[in-house]
Amino acid sequence: MPRRHIRVTGAAEAPLRAALRALRTELDVPESFPADVLAEAERGAGSPRLPSYDATDVPLFTIDPPTSTDLDQAMHLSRRPGGYRVRYAIADVAAFVAPGSVLDAEAHRRVTTLYFPDEKVPLHPPRLSEGAASLLPGQTCPAVLWTIDLDADGRTEAVDVRRAVVRSRAKLDYAHVQQEIDAGTAEEPLALLKDVGLLRERLEVERGGISLNVPEQEIVERDHAYELAFRAPLPADGWNAQISLLTGMAAADLMLAHGTGVLRTLPAAPDGAVGRLRRTAKALRIDWPHHVSYAQLIRSLDPHLPHHAAFLQECTTLLRGAGYTVFRDGVLPEVTSHAAVAAPYAHCTAPLRRLVDRYASEICLSAAAGQAPPDWVLAALDELPKEMAEGTRRAGTVERECVDIVEAALLKDRVGDIFDACVVDVQEREPTVGTIQLEGPAIVARVEGGTAPLPLGERLRVRLTQADPGTAKVRFAPA
Repeated sequence: MPRRHIRVTGAAEAPLRAALRALRTELDVPESFPADVLAEAERGAGSPRLPSYDATDVPLFTIDPPTSTDLDQAMHLSRRPGGYRVRYAIADVAAFVAPGSVLDAEAHRRVTTLYFPDEKVPLHPPRLSEGAASLLPGQTCPAVLWTIDLDADGRTEAVDVRRAVVRSRAKLDYAHVQQEIDAGTAEEPLALLKDVGLLRERLEVERGGISLNVPEQEIVERDHAYELAFRAPLPADGWNAQISLLTGMAAADLMLAHGTGVLRTLPAAPDGAVGRLRRTAKALRIDWPHHVSYAQLIRSLDPHLPHHAAFLQECTTLLRGAGYTVFRDGVLPEVTSHAAVAAPYAHCTAPLRRLVDRYASEICLSAAAGQAPPDWVLAALDELPKEMAEGTRRAGTVERECVDIVEAALLKDRVGDIFDACVVDVQEREPTVGTIQLEGPAIVARVEGGTAPLPLGERLRVRLTQADPGTAKVRFAPA
């Protein structure tokens, strides 16, 4: 599921980047690794646990942003009688990280990679996450290799998962993939990404699932001021995401069939959250008739349009109720589905960046082999939801604080200006305090200081009273 992507350009000494550095200090973000952890990562990189199954003859390729080096997944797609075969290799972090080691303990302390607009703070030392454990082109390394056979409609027919030695042949980026497919010059393993991706998207619609094509926000510094731009995702982004979703759904089914696992679950969004989104749509002048469902509306939006892009960013708020559900010994939980996926789903495709995926892979490998999961997996299982909840909370705090800093930088020279907005939230106990969505730029902020109750869901003219990147504060008052 998507997070908000914000990227900042500009000199290191620029005020915005200085504010982001101060935020990392304030949140006590562990930017460097202890010496003993780095030493253990170095040892692990030099002597990983290698499986006997050799799949280096499979010409895998990765699809990631151009600058990415922490490559969790590599794929190969082919035709087979009556359908398709998807091979999906996932970085095998457990081949490098010994249970109970200082490296393992550090991963449990960090839980996830943290993404700031100007840099990332990794889950594992770069020697592993961007080196020995990464599925870099030309590098022979251990992986968890999924083989998923699909029928002609893209439905799963058979699943196999095992450890393998693999070697990716090429590191591709989304723009290059889109260009090759559109031009008809892509070789079959890549060209099939569109065929399989479209089939899986069709099935997603059929089961009522939703994929948010969340644009990346870029904050560009020009002449000591900041401008906001969006990079809309390409169709290839979505096709690639469908391969990951396919694997996560296969993992969940495997876990449920064998009675032990950790699922990513999400209940249906409460009416209040959807109501708030309807008010946001109104503020952004997006037509949302009452007979049109949320899923239908999402599919009608064009992320290339700024007001649609801003709305898609706000839609990520409906994913905040997601959590991790553990079960064992054949006792299945009451809730097994993820509302946005509209099916059981598990996180298993990003172990370089997310702690739980390493455990999910081990459970799936054991299930496929008809064995019980390793003791070290079972011992950690009950604590994983709490650890992941804390890590997710920290990542959410980073995201919110970064958004506040970026929005303050964007508005810092416009204090006193009047804006058109819509009131999307009002505090129950203080009806003069609430939240507004500006019509432009697409910013959500606090409004206070008026004497009359705020008109929920209505338009309101507001004056910017504060915009300070140093304190991450943006405040408005009724004009």
